[in-house]
Amino acid sequence: MFFRQIFDPELAQYAYIVGCQRTGEALVIDPERDIDRYVRIAAEEGLRIVAATETHIHADFLSGLREFAEQHDVKLYVSDEGDANWKYNWARNSSYDVHFLHDNDEFMVGNIKLQALHTPGHTPEHVSFLITDMGGGANEPIGIASGDFVFVGDLGRPDLLETAAGVTGAREPSARRLYASTKRFLALEDHVQVWPGHGAGSACGKALGAVPQSTVGYERKFNAALGFDTEAGFVSSILDGQPEPPLYFARMKDLNKNGVPVLGDLPAPKLYGIEELAERGSRDGAVIVDTRADRKGFMAGHVPGSLYAPLGINFAMIVGSYVDPSANIYLIVDPADVDEAVRTLVRIGYDNIAGFTPPSALVECGLAEEIIERVDFHDLAAEVDSATYTILDVRGAAEHAGAHIPGAINIAHTRVAHRLAEIPKDKPVLTYCRTGNRASAAAALLAREGYRVTLVDGEFASWPGVSPVVAAAVA
Repeated sequence: MFFRQIFDPELAQYAYIVGCQRTGEALVIDPERDIDRYVRIAAEEGLRIVAATETHIHADFLSGLREFAEQHDVKLYVSDEGDANWKYNWARNSSYDVHFLHDNDEFMVGNIKLQALHTPGHTPEHVSFLITDMGGGANEPIGIASGDFVFVGDLGRPDLLETAAGVTGAREPSARRLYASTKRFLALEDHVQVWPGHGAGSACGKALGAVPQSTVGYERKFNAALGFDTEAGFVSSILDGQPEPPLYFARMKDLNKNGVPVLGDLPAPKLYGIEELAERGSRDGAVIVDTRADRKGFMAGHVPGSLYAPLGINFAMIVGSYVDPSANIYLIVDPADVDEAVRTLVRIGYDNIAGFTPPSALVECGLAEEIIERVDFHDLAAEVDSATYTILDVRGAAEHAGAHIPGAINIAHTRVAHRLAEIPKDKPVLTYCRTGNRASAAAALLAREGYRVTLVDGEFASWPGVSPVVAAAVA
């Protein structure tokens, strides 16, 4: 049996290629939309992808299933479990070769057997896959592709139908279904490997580990989310402290349910000179996204109106939260990173990537004229005058409840663009988070929208107004 985990560090997402080396056939599980890399990996191993599946209707990225059906005519396997509102409408209404899965259904890819287990909770239709290497002589599963059901050290959050997709009253029933699903997982043998759909940094859970895989036995012992004897205790714990999901998750859900637009070839943004890029980026329906890692450099000078979204784990979340998907996007990005930026954007449905210029061009032409003031937390007064400043805390609600600057408005950074009306313009804005990462993106957005804004940078725990006990707790 061939097995390969493919990691997307920008979205903290795992996809899997499972293949039968005897027949040369392979299956991909939970592919993202830019499928060429899965095809390439399989070909390098002498395999051909003949089937594609996924564990559920995803909220954080666009599925590659339709792309596989369009480009490679593969057989698709999708869940037909769950309620009527969460079905694969695009697959049901298509001419693709689709098999709809129910609990305990089995299918073969070469000599590899996959068994679908209905494991609802994160979503109503969620399935996990037990995988058995029949060609290697096994008659028991080697592992489970658990999707967003079981992660290393955590479980998939059951609140997204309500908090992201707007299904009122879905949180607690989903949590109860998740609790029932855990019993099925815990009935598996200890040696069964666990291959999750996400790792640390994903918004699909609150305490995901960075280890890429685990075993049932290890999770049984050390996954705190699996350690509850009562449903009531589990439900209370799993729902407590979940961070606010980005609002673009609702769009991902809708497209993955009703039909992801066919991508075909990746966008090929044009290299522009900085002056032309700045002019094009200032037009209606366009936006400039500055991807530099150095936020101090961005605050010290950038193209007026630019958004700040450094490449990395927050890039997709910031663009997805601040940019209209129909906008023409112009990137300030190192040429070596263009492919990474383009792939990340198309994975969340941003296909209009029109042009780019390298960050070095800003220095060479002196165009980076807009400045955002910044102050370090340790230099901020212990008592900030909320009569003089609008204080904006862009951390999550749970973080804010733990400790905050008195008088601060709390809006999670992923929600700021949709709640600008709640942020007064009559006073300068001080914006902060725990370290400065989220607040720097929010500061750039506020400056673009005409606010007088100052970034409060550095560690919240270093603010003189935080008690030593609280400082240690939030550090």
